[in-house]
Amino acid sequence: MLKKLLAILSIQLLAINICIASTDEFQRVKIADPYIEMSTGPGSGYPVFHVIERGELVDIILQRANWYKIKSQKGLQGWVPFQQLSKTLSPNDEAIQFITQMHDDFSQRNWEWGVLGGEFGGAPVFTAYGSYLFNKNFATEASFSQSIGDSSSSLIYKIGIFMQPFPEWKYSPFFHMGTGIINVKPASNLVQPVDQSNQFSNVTIGLRSHLTQRIILRIEYNNYVIFSATKDNDNNEDISEWKAGFAIFF
Repeated sequence: MLKKLLAILSIQLLAINICIASTDEFQRVKIADPYIEMSTGPGSGYPVFHVIERGELVDIILQRANWYKIKSQKGLQGWVPFQQLSKTLSPNDEAIQFITQMHDDFSQRNWEWGVLGGEFGGAPVFTAYGSYLFNKNFATEASFSQSIGDSSSSLIYKIGIFMQPFPEWKYSPFFHMGTGIINVKPASNLVQPVDQSNQFSNVTIGLRSHLTQRIILRIEYNNYVIFSATKDNDNNEDISEWKAGFAIFF
């Protein structure tokens, strides 16, 4: 099951990248310095494998910290530090401003949409969520989840308050408190299956990081208290959940 979840998360990331690629045009610039050096990765420890000379045009593909991935006219792709691109010009020899996403854009976003996958009480669960940020520390969030197990399947509708005390950190912890409704449908092979609908409360702790462009990585652990007590059973149900996934912000 873990392999299936990893495969689904990979498909999620690929879909988000395709979505971004379809809406963002690459920025084309002209090299103004005598030359720039292309490295194999975003860091000073990666080797230089190609040199682009003054006057050549390159496309900026994406940004990671202070490094930019570029594509030359020959189709070569590599990484250069921001310092080597700070004096570049537009194809018309005009001064330019870079349009790639910065970390400040991440901390000042208003909307966020994402997909997650994981386990809910031992059964696979998949979630779609949306958030609106009131400020950089607080947001309201709504989500829809579906979990399919051997003995039952569940639909989970949740809304709550999202808190991120250190949004400027690259790996930023967050907390969430929410409530909602869970609809449980027993498997049809059970004797006299009866659907159940109960309210729940939820507490979440997690970690998130701005990866690149508009992509966010999110990992979280959830604890649910389902108010399923009856006159014959005074105990509420306690369920743990973990999830990981990706989101885009704008």
